[in-house]
Amino acid sequence: MRCLIVVSSAGGNTRMVAEHLERELRSAGCEVPGVADVAAVSEDETRAADVVLAGFWTDKGDCAPEMATFLERLSGKRVFLFGTAGFGGSPEYFERILGNVQKHLPADAEILGTAMCQGKMGAGVRKRYEAMLAENPGDARIQAMIDNFDAALAHPTEEDVARITAAAQRALGV
Repeated sequence: MRCLIVVSSAGGNTRMVAEHLERELRSAGCEVPGVADVAAVSEDETRAADVVLAGFWTDKGDCAPEMATFLERLSGKRVFLFGTAGFGGSPEYFERILGNVQKHLPADAEILGTAMCQGKMGAGVRKRYEAMLAENPGDARIQAMIDNFDAALAHPTEEDVARITAAAQRALGV
């Protein structure tokens, strides 16, 4: 089975998951040419793939625009979606994101499976949260955002990556 792994990764979280997927799928006997950046993948590479594993970072509850454009081109393809999000911990939140991302796929694309995990965020995000808290001292929602930022620093964990890899392997039947 020829698997194309395509990523849009702003902070490196999704790329790290994708590189682990690449190693594990190769070990399982899949032909994986590498991890392709969404901006660099060719239509020939996409056409030649039996399965496309599309990895995305979460941008305002959806994938980034360049990944959305790529997904729109996957007519007739078998697809596994995986992503990372700075906010995490809630399966319902991940399901909402995955639902938004799936809307970019053509109706005739076959979704084999999906998986998500939390990912760390850039230091600038915490600074923005701290500035918000300085303007609104004691705001519990903003404090929760800072607490989430701190918790996200450990993600993706080995368990996160193993869970996504297992979901992909089950979806692909390898």
